[in-house]
Amino acid sequence: MRRSTLLFHGFTALLVAALTTPVLAAANTDPDWPCIQRKVPQLSIAQVWTGSALPESATEWEKDPKITELVTEMAARRNPIEEAEKMLAGYVASLPEDQVNDKLMQVFQGLFDRLNSERGQVISGISRYAAKQRDLADDLRRQAQELDALRAKPDADQAELAKLNDRVTWETRIFEERAQSLTYICEVPTIIEQRLYKLANIISQSIIKE
Repeated sequence: MRRSTLLFHGFTALLVAALTTPVLAAANTDPDWPCIQRKVPQLSIAQVWTGSALPESATEWEKDPKITELVTEMAARRNPIEEAEKMLAGYVASLPEDQVNDKLMQVFQGLFDRLNSERGQVISGISRYAAKQRDLADDLRRQAQELDALRAKPDADQAELAKLNDRVTWETRIFEERAQSLTYICEVPTIIEQRLYKLANIISQSIIKE
């Protein structure tokens, strides 16, 4: 019974560390949000763009194949920021001077739309991941209680006991690995947000001052 009790208490401690603490840290936003980072489902342009107001034409960025391609490559995290900056500089150099500012604002709008959408999808994925963790936690708690109850029986089937013990141990390990993965996944929205800020700053600095 000692092994079962230790297993159950170990699981409970893990559950507190993996779920309860993050929820308390983010209690002022979403009680089901599992990350220490504050949940902000969507960004606004005002949070990112410090330049002059974007013209309505900025929303038409997808109509320009060159801008669409540039946005795709600059947004991709596989490309370092320095490489994205070179891509932008090469594009600006190909433009007539009187088109530079309008095109740059379209590029920014495209990057904002693309990265904000990607970030939102990641946040939705985190919420689904956390819901699965809560389901796993409930199931593990139930199985651990069943294991304790079975161990308390003097005539317990030892084969069944060993089988249940192995299953609880294995599923607890899976739960722990998923909890550790969640720590890294929680950082992704911030990484995307930081990339958008850096790209917005590069674009802003490329604007031709009148």
